[in-house]
Amino acid sequence: MQFTDRTDAGRRLAQALGHLETRRPVVLGLPRGGVPVAFEVAQFLGAPLDVIVVRKLGVPYRPELGFGAIGEGGVRVISDEIVRHAGVREKDLVSVERAEDAELVRRARKYRDGRPRLPLEGRAVIVVDDGVATGATARAACQVVRAQGAAYVVLAVPVASPDVADRLRSEVDEVVCLSTPQLFSAVGEWYRDFSQTSDEEVVSLLARTPEGRGSSEQVEVDAGGVGLAGDLVLPDGTAAVVVFAHGSGSSRHSPRNRSVATALNRAGLGTLLFDLLTPGEETYRANVFDIGLLAGRLAGATEWLRRRVSVPVGSFGASTGAAAALRAAAAADSGIGAVVSRGGRPDLAGADLSGVRAPTLLIVGGNDTTVIDLNRQAQAALSCENRLEIVPGATHLFEEPGALGLVADLAQEWFTSHLVPQAG
Repeated sequence: MQFTDRTDAGRRLAQALGHLETRRPVVLGLPRGGVPVAFEVAQFLGAPLDVIVVRKLGVPYRPELGFGAIGEGGVRVISDEIVRHAGVREKDLVSVERAEDAELVRRARKYRDGRPRLPLEGRAVIVVDDGVATGATARAACQVVRAQGAAYVVLAVPVASPDVADRLRSEVDEVVCLSTPQLFSAVGEWYRDFSQTSDEEVVSLLARTPEGRGSSEQVEVDAGGVGLAGDLVLPDGTAAVVVFAHGSGSSRHSPRNRSVATALNRAGLGTLLFDLLTPGEETYRANVFDIGLLAGRLAGATEWLRRRVSVPVGSFGASTGAAAALRAAAAADSGIGAVVSRGGRPDLAGADLSGVRAPTLLIVGGNDTTVIDLNRQAQAALSCENRLEIVPGATHLFEEPGALGLVADLAQEWFTSHLVPQAG
């Protein structure tokens, strides 16, 4: 069994956990990759979501060998046998624990963004990760959860090494695992998209749960009479909403767009990510490059959104989605107040560029030279307020460390300054 991404894995895993809904469980995600999976489980079960932050205590001269683990609330799980056999001295034990405790506190504060840890005493708890290879972290997490007072502990993962999954069954009350392939070497090989989860995405997902701040729902977008699947997030006090138009070969599950969306959510901006095409339409490759069709869908989705919210709406487009966003914004009644293009092909909007009135930010990677030239040509055709930002060292997909974070910062600044009413 292979999963599209962590969102897909989480939704499939949630179906297998439906029998636990009556226990009113707490769902805990192991940061960082386990949190997007746990988010889908919590949404399906209507359960509160939190992180389970644990730190393995490694033998000083063999850090891969753990002699214990620590968790929040002063929880310590120590293997006296390993300590004895490895010859770990008391002063080394204290030193390792002190260093790991400082890191545990730092991460927990960052992920929760000021929210308190959810109490686990007497609760059924589902510990979720994106997969299990060695089982060391999962085992430590379940031991910590038990020590924090959980009455019933479930380990839930999409995929795991079969022998490790069997061993973990003795550690918890229940293991729910969708796939235990015999030829297992790494978790990532069972995902088509195993992109790294950012700290920002973890923070945003925690804030979007029923006991977090704001709301998140799966919606059917009426785009001119065509129903399209979407994900709508409205943080508390949403001041504006940004509609995302993905590029060719992508979907609303695009990890890059979702990363930018989570950063916007943290800043109080709502987001709508939706599929521009129906599953049947996606089978015809030509539709992916039909800018007129995509722009029409985006315009319809924007109109649908404006009937649901009473705040300004902006548009974020990537690749061919950027051309669709600009063509949609060129309509006199578009309702699009600002546009941001990431690695876009605004040139494909053609003559419609001159009709765009919404302030437009074009973001291109510094090493994406062909697209830089196309953006400069498109910028010359724009008559609205506009700016071209080049991210140094970035390629077309902004996969370099820090590149996508800079895109998110630029987008947030642009949308906030052009969509959110300024005080005074």
